[in-house]
Amino acid sequence: MDKLLPSEVQEKLSSVPNWRLTDENWIERKFRFREYLRGIDFVQQVANLSEQVNHHPFISIDYKVVTLRISSWNARGLTALDFKLATKYDEFYLQMKS
Repeated sequence: MDKLLPSEVQEKLSSVPNWRLTDENWIERKFRFREYLRGIDFVQQVANLSEQVNHHPFISIDYKVVTLRISSWNARGLTALDFKLATKYDEFYLQMKS
């Protein structure tokens, strides 16, 4: 996938409002959970999808907060796939909260 232009990144950010741009080449979001193990279950879902598409986020687990950071190494920046995965991760989170 091709690296998105800065204007394209800004446009795509509007479709994932809880994500923020960091260091110009990454998007990041913090997910909060009521229980530690719910966060671990979420990470497992993220890991399974990431493995299927061979595109892996950086994952940080801080007790009840899971932080995901996404970028595309091959493109040296953000691609459409990064935003597609961000949307999927948001869906996982919403399913877990309901």
